[in-house]
Amino acid sequence: MELLVSTDWLANELGASDLRIVDATKFMPDAGRNPAAEYEAGHIPGAVFMDLGELTDTNSPIDNMLPPAEKFASRMQSLGLGDGSRVVLYDDSPLKSAARAWWMLTIFGAHEVAILDGGIAKWKAEGRPLETGKEALRHRHFTVWKDEKDVRTKADLLANLHSKDEQVVDARPADRFSGETPDPRGNTASGHIPGSTNIPHSSFFNADGTWKSSDEIKAIFNDAGIDLSKPLVTTCGSGMTAAVVSFAAALAGAEKTALYDGSWAEWGADADTPKETA
Repeated sequence: MELLVSTDWLANELGASDLRIVDATKFMPDAGRNPAAEYEAGHIPGAVFMDLGELTDTNSPIDNMLPPAEKFASRMQSLGLGDGSRVVLYDDSPLKSAARAWWMLTIFGAHEVAILDGGIAKWKAEGRPLETGKEALRHRHFTVWKDEKDVRTKADLLANLHSKDEQVVDARPADRFSGETPDPRGNTASGHIPGSTNIPHSSFFNADGTWKSSDEIKAIFNDAGIDLSKPLVTTCGSGMTAAVVSFAAALAGAEKTALYDGSWAEWGADADTPKETA
């Protein structure tokens, strides 16, 4: 299964015994939208709803951090996602939140995970079938596993300021990156990690919400001065849209991509971390 699958492909695969479809929509708290309610109002047949807002480490003071492996495995089992499942993710969010679900699933050991190109918006635009309500789920075994080689911490990023071993790409909007617009968190400074490069996550999408081609994505990274043959770390506000950059890098063939899970929510709130503006 490819990393990115089309609506035609998914329509042909509906009903396959090993296929699991997941709505991973998440919105910002001030969006005024309820992803669970929207899922129940209409979803791709057979899809289950993954609550990304609940899939966090509730013991961490930092927003949106990865949950413990045991918690993640338990939630996947309850969604009917098991070892050997082919998982196709989609969303209907400007955050492109399916990428966060993709990143988490790969961190926690899933082997075949894809994103639906264009999400449910494209599926609906093509007049394809929808179901309402919730799906009847059968628990499946999901092995407890966590591989943190592609996760970076604040300590890692502080060390990287001196070693410069890894390129750092920030997925936030340009005005947030520059510090022109204050951070929406009241206790968080403006600006960005020194030496980081800004590529807003929206850069990787066409006007209709589909992903740009791998060649176009490579050109975006290249124009920003990022060498995809070298190690890359992605970051954003709280680890959500950073995963979009990670997925884009994977589509473009990058093999050494990690994500700073604390992102600006952690870095910007620490008075001792260095910050840059402009």
